[in-house]
Amino acid sequence: MSFKSEFLNEIKERGFIYQDTEVEKLDSIISKNKITGYIGFDITSDSLHVGSLIQLMLLHWLDFYGHQAIALVGGGTTLIGDPSGKDQTRKILNKNQIDTNIKNIEEIFSKFININKNSLIKNNYDWLSNLNYIDFLREFGSKVTLNKMLTFDSVRSRLDREQPLTILEFNYMLLQAYDFFYLNKNYNCILQMGGSDQWGNILSGVDLIRKINRKDAFGITSPLITNTDGSKMGKTIEGAIWLNKMKISSLDFYQFWRNIDDKNVSQFLNLFTKIPLNEIKKLSSLKEKEINEAKKILAYEVTKIVRGKEDADEAMEITNNIFNSNIIDERLPNIKQSKLSLENDSFTVLDAIEKLNLVKSRSEIKRLIKADGIKVNDKLYKSNNLSLKEYADLNQIKITIGKKKMGILKIY
Repeated sequence: MSFKSEFLNEIKERGFIYQDTEVEKLDSIISKNKITGYIGFDITSDSLHVGSLIQLMLLHWLDFYGHQAIALVGGGTTLIGDPSGKDQTRKILNKNQIDTNIKNIEEIFSKFININKNSLIKNNYDWLSNLNYIDFLREFGSKVTLNKMLTFDSVRSRLDREQPLTILEFNYMLLQAYDFFYLNKNYNCILQMGGSDQWGNILSGVDLIRKINRKDAFGITSPLITNTDGSKMGKTIEGAIWLNKMKISSLDFYQFWRNIDDKNVSQFLNLFTKIPLNEIKKLSSLKEKEINEAKKILAYEVTKIVRGKEDADEAMEITNNIFNSNIIDERLPNIKQSKLSLENDSFTVLDAIEKLNLVKSRSEIKRLIKADGIKVNDKLYKSNNLSLKEYADLNQIKITIGKKKMGILKIY
C-alpha cells in the first residue's frame, strides 16, 4: 500500500508502522494539510535509552516533513506509573526526582526535532496538576470503561499472572487518554504515536476525542524491537544503553551498534538512521565479511544523531585504532597504578575493572572471567587468584570486556 503523504510513506517503508487507526483517512488529511502529532515519554529515569530511539525517530520524520511534533514528558503521569508492558507495579517517584529527570531528558529532544522553529516539548503536569478530581470523573470517567481496559494485553497479562494492578494504574490510562484530548483541544493535535505496548492507551484517547470533541483522531504504533535472541533491544550484560552522555560514553554507545547481530543490520539502518532508502537497500545486500562495513556505517550514523558528529568521529577513530591497527588509544578509559601494588597483589583485576568502570559489580566480573569474557593484552584472562602480578613490569596493559569494551591500566 502506497500513501499520498510523504511522512506516512517514509515511516511505512522504513518499518515503523505496526498498528494504526483509519490510516487511509489520516493519509487523506495529512497529504493536504500540516498536522500536529505527539509521543509521550516516561520520566522514570534521568535518561532515555535506545528502547526510546524508535519513538524519537518517528518524531524526527514528522518534524522533517514540516508537521508539528510534540514531545510530551510525563511529569504528571509518572507520579502514578504506567502498567503498560510492565510485569510489576512501578516505584513511585516524587516530583523533585521527576523534575530532575525531565531536565536531563529534554536536551535529547533537540537532536531530533526543531524545537525553536516548529515543534514543541510539553509537560502534562502543567494541566494534570490543575484538575479537580470530582469534576474530572464526572466529565470523563463515564467515557472510558473498565470493561475495555481489561481487554488490553498490558492489563490482562498482569491479571493472568495474578500480579497486583492498582486503581492508581487504572487512573493512569484515563489520564493518558486525557493528554490526547487536551492536546487535541488546545493544539489541534490529531495523531498520537507510540510503542505497541501503548496501543490500548492510544485507543482510549482516540475514543475520548471522538466522543467529547467530536473530531477525528488517529493512532499509530511501532513494533517492539528485540534482539535476535528475543530479549529487549538496548539491554546488555552491563545494563541499558543510555542516550545521555552522562550515563554511557559515546565510545561504548558507538560500539553497541557496531556489535549488533548481522540479522538486525537492515532493520536498524531503516529505523535508526536518516540514510536514504535506496542506499540502505544497497547496504542491506552485503553479506558475510562485507556486512561489517554496513555495521560501521550504522554505528557512525546513529552516534552522530544522538551524540553529535564530533563524538561519532572520535568513537570511530578510537575503534579503528584499536581493532584495525592495534594502537592503544589514549582516549580510552584509563587509570594509573603502582608497579608495587600489582607485585604484592594489593591491586587485582577486580580492582582494575571496577576503577575503569567497565563492569558494575565484582560478582559480574568473576562471572565474566569464568565465561572467558575478559582479556588482558588480547589474551583470555584465566588466573584463579585474580592477580595481575605477571604484568607488573609492563608500562601499561589493556583490559577488554567482551568484544568491544576496554580500558587501559598504566603502571608506574
